[in-house]
Amino acid sequence: MRKAFAVARWEFIEKVKTKAFIISLIVTPLFMIGAFVLPTLLITKPDTEPRIIGVIDETNELGKLLSKKLEDKFKLPDGKPNYIIRHIGNRALLNLEDAKKDADNLVVKEDIEGYLIIRTTIYNDSVFEYRAQNVGNIKVTERLNRTIRDLIIEKKLKAEGLDPGVIKKLTFPIELKLVKISKTGEEEESDFKSMFFSAYIFIMAMFILIISTGQLLVRSMVEEKSNRIIEVLMSSSSANDLMVGKILGLSALGFVQIGTWALIGIAIALKFGTVIISLTSALVLLPFFILGYLFYAAIFVGVGAPLSTEQEAQQVTGYLVMILIIPLLLAMWIMQDPNSPLISILTFIPFLTPTMMAVRIPIQMPSVFEILANIIVLSLSTVAAMWAAAKIFRTTVLSYGKRPSMKELWHYLKSK
Repeated sequence: MRKAFAVARWEFIEKVKTKAFIISLIVTPLFMIGAFVLPTLLITKPDTEPRIIGVIDETNELGKLLSKKLEDKFKLPDGKPNYIIRHIGNRALLNLEDAKKDADNLVVKEDIEGYLIIRTTIYNDSVFEYRAQNVGNIKVTERLNRTIRDLIIEKKLKAEGLDPGVIKKLTFPIELKLVKISKTGEEEESDFKSMFFSAYIFIMAMFILIISTGQLLVRSMVEEKSNRIIEVLMSSSSANDLMVGKILGLSALGFVQIGTWALIGIAIALKFGTVIISLTSALVLLPFFILGYLFYAAIFVGVGAPLSTEQEAQQVTGYLVMILIIPLLLAMWIMQDPNSPLISILTFIPFLTPTMMAVRIPIQMPSVFEILANIIVLSLSTVAAMWAAAKIFRTTVLSYGKRPSMKELWHYLKSK
């Protein structure tokens, strides 16, 4: 094993110093934060100046009510109204086309943010129009839409002789509080989003680790074969030491990457007071994560050793990626009935075990017997995959040219 650790150390140091690894270590979490957090922060960022909204009001009443409603509901940080309504056109002798021309000019000159056209038919069809240079401002359009909808509902209720305040109180939204009860009777507050995202994050972490490390393993072997470096390495160490060293070294690289991202994620979760996954679920998932990774690493070594070109490596890694995606496609079905007999059977397929258990455990913890049985099956499968990978690696790592067929690979496995 001394030579295996030497190979692992060499692989780790050589790859960790590369610009590609350093960039991915920093840029990827920044990209993820930018993609998921920044849009929310920008949308919820409060305005600092009032927005002037024009109104062409054929009803002669909704515009005034809208002005008061917006003034009461939305304020700037300094207490001033967030929205100022500017009436356009002579409401007594309103000519819609002339009013629209005036309003369009005001929009073009940026005197107003945009303007609403409220027709008298709004009480029947509930349709009004918002015109602006920028109609993609979701915050503005959503607030205007919601406020006018509330006004229309109030008017209709009053027309029917009903009190809007009483109706609002009677129809106040009911909040569903989800409490998950474990098999030991312990209670835990939960919700669909946290359950789904905890499984999703686990699968994505495994997906990234397997794909990044697996591709490095395959490409490393292909490059070393094409440069004839593999012959030098094989002259100073056994095939098993070389294979184990490569897996350990590149695995350490992957775990450094995932560990760094996990620390960033935990820091963000603690900052916002959000706990995505419970400690118990995380501890139960840990052996599936490690065993699942080692299982796929062995598969990558086994299928990558006979390859000689980069194109072949890309094709093979693409097929393995497709297998990892399957549980994501089944996630919604698994969440509906995580302990159904069919899902329990599928979970014993080693290719699916880690990711399917990642979906099941946060939703409804399987029995201890089933968890242990899955760990045993996955452990035996990993040992078998490692044994098969070692046999193929030892036989084909120095071969060049045509990729061996399945029949030839089976022959290699049976050979002593």
